[in-house]
Amino acid sequence: MTESLTAKPGKSLMCPSADSEMDNSVIFGIVTGTPSQPELVHLPQVKSIPSELLQLESPVKPTEIFRIAANCIEGNCQHFDTDRCRLIDRIVDNLPTVTDKLVPCPIRANCRWWHQQGQAACWRCPQVVRDNYHVSDRLLQAIDPAVYQD
Repeated sequence: MTESLTAKPGKSLMCPSADSEMDNSVIFGIVTGTPSQPELVHLPQVKSIPSELLQLESPVKPTEIFRIAANCIEGNCQHFDTDRCRLIDRIVDNLPTVTDKLVPCPIRANCRWWHQQGQAACWRCPQVVRDNYHVSDRLLQAIDPAVYQD
């Protein structure tokens, strides 16, 4: 099945690496695997984030166990420049693919990363965990916003 790179009408593009406290945030996947090799299991549809989950601070944060999406905040994000998310550009340029399958994803039609990089983003997406304390050097270099400083 081939999916269109055209966003659904009336929908904002979504950041697939959002924080649970961002406006309109939803859960679209569960992080499985190990801390050093996380894997993403997509939900069949997005789920709202229960308020009690937002209160968690220990033993884990919601962003350690769930992939969360929210409306892309564009220019208010350190990774955004003009009309692009530089984070997904760096991820595609610097990280290996972890799958060659395009699995069903409940946010793909409105995903900022999909709209910029298509399948290349999806093939790397499962290894991205917002709060991961066992990050590889390659991923750390790809996500470091300091590279944007002049």
